[in-house]
Amino acid sequence: MSETVFTYAAPALKFGSGASAEVGHDLAAYGARRVLLVTDPGVAATGHPARIAEQVATRGIEVTTYDGVHVEPTDDSLRDAVAFARDAGPFDAILAVGGGSSIDTAKAVDLLTTNPGDLMDYVNLPVGRGRAPSEPLLPLVAVPTTTGTGSESTTICVLDVLSLHVKTGISHPALRPTLAVVDPRLTLTQPTQVTAAAGMDILCHALESWTARWYADFDAKRPEDRVPYCGANPIADLWSERALTLLAGVFRDAVRDGSDLAAREQMAMAATFAGLGFGNAGVHLPHANAYPIAGRVRDYRPEGYPEVMVPHGMAVSLTAPEAFRFTFEAAPERHVRAARLLDPSVEPGPDALPTVLTALMRDIGLPNGLAEVGYGDADVDDLVAGALQQERLLATAPRRPTDEDLASVFRRSMEHW
Repeated sequence: MSETVFTYAAPALKFGSGASAEVGHDLAAYGARRVLLVTDPGVAATGHPARIAEQVATRGIEVTTYDGVHVEPTDDSLRDAVAFARDAGPFDAILAVGGGSSIDTAKAVDLLTTNPGDLMDYVNLPVGRGRAPSEPLLPLVAVPTTTGTGSESTTICVLDVLSLHVKTGISHPALRPTLAVVDPRLTLTQPTQVTAAAGMDILCHALESWTARWYADFDAKRPEDRVPYCGANPIADLWSERALTLLAGVFRDAVRDGSDLAAREQMAMAATFAGLGFGNAGVHLPHANAYPIAGRVRDYRPEGYPEVMVPHGMAVSLTAPEAFRFTFEAAPERHVRAARLLDPSVEPGPDALPTVLTALMRDIGLPNGLAEVGYGDADVDDLVAGALQQERLLATAPRRPTDEDLASVFRRSMEHW
């Protein structure tokens, strides 16, 4: 039997310039008296976390700050954060201030300070043991300072498992933040290349959600077997389509002029909408490919980032044009519709979405393919092996790739223009 049911869930949302000044009120409403604030050194240097902590303290709430988040979290960095929280606790709420790395770290801290076991017990199969939480988590308030990851809306915590050179995640509805507080003014400090890479993450969230396998094309599930990523569906479609429309109007402007508050507000809105879409429909090939691209990086250090890495949004974008060329035949009308939301003048056909994406990537200064971040043909088999481990994402693809299909996507993505 085919599936007849889709699900939809989202955190409570507070959106708008100045929203971060109300976090103390929001935490008090959850009965919080001792709060752990989770952030990273770069975000801490902007002053945003300290200002928010001071505001929270005016409500009589004690705030302990952990500012050791690793950009692109690893299993080691998450364990360090959990150890800090266990030593400094107990807490009755968690507050994340930062990009996806801070929010994902806060999710892991929340999970492992309320539930027994080790990190790998909860990491998705087949990398980890795929265990579900047995105890309720603390309220988690997420305050994003970047526009892109959507972590403030989702049930996912993403991490690199260093010993395996693979990026994977933990996925469970309990990890979804209780409240997302989106204050576009916080993103004014986002560097240009972070805006570009994170913006491509927004774009791919919307595109992958929009083109994902339709929910009714899956086999019917028992209620206890339902997962947050249920496939494209009518509600997720609305969010994804609106995110694409917003991005078409402001993405280039936001990269060109980071002080353009109107563009920043629209990017934050697009990120929120895309998160509400893909957080339920799911993502597929570009994200599956991104995990080994980020996990196996050797010496590429992007501008605006603190160390050697391929930032997540950049990693997602590097194979996106060829991934969507591959999935085109599964839903031609959806691919063309998405392309024309981004550029109404594009000619229809399998090249429409790849053409629009490569033009955008070139305009905002992203690398010209995998070769520019240090990969070559000799790496393809290893990259394919890493992508094949992302079964949760591959299952959402509208067209299931073989090993050879993935290898072709990686090879064709070495250079785009």
